[in-house]
Amino acid sequence: MKVKPFFSSLLPIRLLFRLTFILSCLGLIFLIYDFGYTQTETLQNLVNGFYFLVLASGIVTTILRYVLRRKGIRWQVIIFDLLSILLTVNVVLIHFFSQEANRHLSFLYDDNWIKYVILLTFIREFAEQNVSYKKTFLNPAQLFIVSFLGIIFIGTFLLMLPKATYEGLSFIDAFFTSTSAVCVTGLAVVDTGSYFTQFGQVILLILIQLGGLGILTFASYFSYFFKGGATYENQLVLSDMTNSQKIGDVFDTLKKIILITFSIEFFGGIIIYLSLNPALFSSFFERAFFAVFHSISAFCNAGFSTLSNSLYQEGFRFNYGLQLIITALFVLGGLGFPIIANVLKYLKHVIVNRLFRPKGEERLHIPWVLNINSRITLVTTVSLTVLGTILFYINEYNNTLAEHHGLGKVVTALFGAATPRTAGFNNIDMGALNFSTIMLLFFLMWIGASPASTGGGIKTSTFAIATLNFLSLAKGKDKIEVFRRQIADISVKRAFATISLSLVVIGMGIVLISIFDEDKTLLSIAFECFSAYSTVGLSVGITAALSLPSKAVIITVMFIGRVSMLTILIAIFKQVKHKNYRYPTEEITIN
Repeated sequence: MKVKPFFSSLLPIRLLFRLTFILSCLGLIFLIYDFGYTQTETLQNLVNGFYFLVLASGIVTTILRYVLRRKGIRWQVIIFDLLSILLTVNVVLIHFFSQEANRHLSFLYDDNWIKYVILLTFIREFAEQNVSYKKTFLNPAQLFIVSFLGIIFIGTFLLMLPKATYEGLSFIDAFFTSTSAVCVTGLAVVDTGSYFTQFGQVILLILIQLGGLGILTFASYFSYFFKGGATYENQLVLSDMTNSQKIGDVFDTLKKIILITFSIEFFGGIIIYLSLNPALFSSFFERAFFAVFHSISAFCNAGFSTLSNSLYQEGFRFNYGLQLIITALFVLGGLGFPIIANVLKYLKHVIVNRLFRPKGEERLHIPWVLNINSRITLVTTVSLTVLGTILFYINEYNNTLAEHHGLGKVVTALFGAATPRTAGFNNIDMGALNFSTIMLLFFLMWIGASPASTGGGIKTSTFAIATLNFLSLAKGKDKIEVFRRQIADISVKRAFATISLSLVVIGMGIVLISIFDEDKTLLSIAFECFSAYSTVGLSVGITAALSLPSKAVIITVMFIGRVSMLTILIAIFKQVKHKNYRYPTEEITIN
């Protein structure tokens, strides 16, 4: 950052900014310690004194940036800084100086407000740092994997804090839970609702949100928001990770992802809150927290619930409105951000150009508003959901659906058919399912959600391409054609690589757990491995009873399922340069 010579000669401005960033990092560490441990009064006073130092330096450096910066600052940043400074100053005055203000603004006297503004200071200082991604050091695949590993290990430490649980948590169980949350799986070795404190549940919620979107999405957008730009190399890496068609669109894509996510989760939380029976909750806050937790968990396809039996819990299993909302949330999350954005664009086109077009004005024709990715994904998703619902309804009509009646049977069957596609919630007794239904769940879990979504599995587009490929071969075609478009050969190769690698990983997981836990049935082990790989979170009840080596296997399978085996291989192997030659083609005997 360039500064005016006059000020740079008076004091080392850059050093002050660097020191403030270091203090904000230490403030974040103290904040975590403060939240996680119980302190003596003396120690708490020392911590509060350090908080004051962090907040004061944060205010000073924020003001200095406006004094020293020559370039114009975006109005959004000015508003953010103005509001954050006003909030921070009020919190500092109330907590450290003014007893009179304490009486007039008592709602700000809660100690948590200090922690909130410390977090705000850290975000502001972190966003000002010049972070440059170097492809020579870490390629996009490696960066993606490292970011997930980093969140998992940080989450493990946070879940082991004394205030996060009522009885404490071992490293392997904390590691398992953190991996399950970050990989938005939902498999759990302890009961989320009764084992974790509210602080622990908030940690889980943050891990789910970061895992669903990716820490790089948040970090990159915050940096762009405050700086208004990024290096060309950063944009190249982010365009690879966000599947942006143009480098210049990368931050617009990030903004859409964050806006779509928070908007859907916000409105989902409100509708869930309204659908709940107030008699089941002791306070407004408890009911609101339930709504927020399940909205985020559903949209991120995590499957975590604060209820011991998920939505099969008494008081919730017959709440069909709640089940429909949860279904809508995890289906939207499983569609993927590019598909949702493209569908919104199509709906806008239909509304503006058809419904509200002035009379006499010629209708504007825009070809392919709904692109081929969206068409394939939507057709596959709807087909799997409808077929799965019908089969689930028939198979379980006199079994797990027997306690439901009329429309309730249909809603429960719909939920039961949609949730294996990486959502992980259950509204029926999983241990009572018929064998034919379990086989159906295997198939749905394996396919999973759609590309660039919060879900796992081989993905709907992969399954669609594989199906179209064998139909093309049966018809004697040498290429795949759908919706008057030809599927690129590279897409076909990726699809079959993904299918093969998924079966290898799941197969290895089943073999290893069969060795480590010989007392478990093959069906339950296979169910666990399919659920872990596809980041579903459904279980027939053996997760908590697995041995330590088996838990390590499930952790590995969950992680591979979230980042994909193909991404791991790309991260490991050095990319070869394109060669301008071609060997003679030979056909291999297949059957």
